[in-house]
Amino acid sequence: MDASVVSGLVGEIGIGACLGLSAIGSAAGAGAAGMAAIGAWKKCFLQNKPAPFILVAFAGAPLTQTIYGFILMQTLAGAAVAGTLTGFQLLGIGIFAGGAMGASAFAQGNCAASASDAYSQTGQGFGNYMLVIGLCETVALFVMVFSMLIAG
Repeated sequence: MDASVVSGLVGEIGIGACLGLSAIGSAAGAGAAGMAAIGAWKKCFLQNKPAPFILVAFAGAPLTQTIYGFILMQTLAGAAVAGTLTGFQLLGIGIFAGGAMGASAFAQGNCAASASDAYSQTGQGFGNYMLVIGLCETVALFVMVFSMLIAG
């Protein structure tokens, strides 16, 4: 197989990994946060307390990293077409950036799970909880933007 063909295939794997790894993290994070929200609602129902619908905001927070992965994937695909990055550079950026965004989503989901539990019991602190959830989000935004700068 020709070296340019191998480089192209490797680059395509990196481009796909960017979206795939960020989406895996989003799925795991949203799963953790969603299960916690359901458990928190159950506790409220058992205590005849109103179940706060706002917990959906916590459960859905990790989904944005999939969008960031898609945006970066499009940037990497453009760099591949323009020939500004080699296949191995695309692979490296795709795996490490996608993995970092996925890890951010997973951490965010765990923070959101704790936030669901705390808010359902106290009815207080929504802004504080969202701030911590936003800090996890910031990691993914930094990774996306800095990776886009590297990709040109």
